[in-house]
Amino acid sequence: MSPLSKVLAAFLLFFMTLSCTPQKETFLQNKVIAHRGAWKSQELPQNSLASLNRAIELGCEGTEFDVWMTKDEVLVVNHDADFYGMPIETTSYASLLTQKLSNGEHLPTLEEYLKEGMDQTKTKLILEIKPSEISQERSVKIAQKSVDLVWSLKAENWVDYITFDYEAGKKVIEMDPNARVSYLNGDKSPAELKEDGFLGLDYHYKVLKENPQWIQEARELGLTINSWTVNNREDMLWLLEEGTDFITTDEPEMLLEIVSGKTSEEVVD
Repeated sequence: MSPLSKVLAAFLLFFMTLSCTPQKETFLQNKVIAHRGAWKSQELPQNSLASLNRAIELGCEGTEFDVWMTKDEVLVVNHDADFYGMPIETTSYASLLTQKLSNGEHLPTLEEYLKEGMDQTKTKLILEIKPSEISQERSVKIAQKSVDLVWSLKAENWVDYITFDYEAGKKVIEMDPNARVSYLNGDKSPAELKEDGFLGLDYHYKVLKENPQWIQEARELGLTINSWTVNNREDMLWLLEEGTDFITTDEPEMLLEIVSGKTSEEVVD
């Protein structure tokens, strides 16, 4: 191959890569974050690939999922600390594979989940780093391994990070200052989050109702504002009126109906 041909081939590969990588503005902007995927209306397993794909099908702005690390350091997606009574952190992944989700799926690895979610550009993947029940050091290691995997898959444009563990969140920011990281616990002021490099706050709606001034403070500091887990129409409307950026819910169809002005049947269709 001539030098000119090599240059042209390199440019072609570069532009092909760009065309397959979502930019920030390609994601929808409808405020709806499906909590553990969109699972409730169709009785799908939470945190399953099926609930992930349902959230994408609905057109949710994002879909949240929970990450643990097994005994043999495999990152897996599950909400609870155990899977069919097996403590994830002290069980090998091979042992976890002996049980299935209710729809026949096996417990997904984080790698499988991310690859599934990267095959589209309208729904962000909201990766929650679960605090280890073993040690703080293990929580930080989960954060480190999560970032390493996101990098290896070139999934940075798809993934936002959230966590209840402040040190785990700071580890993500240390490794990738451009990472979008929000804090869940509700015990830090917007100023503290800004100082430590967090993108935003992601607090329970009761925390925001008790501290409504934080919404304005966060906005003035350029932080994003999310709230969880909001399943009541009245609470959704209050948060929308207050100007929150995102709302995490087990009822994405309801929230999509509110923000779009469509009926629930039109949202599903």
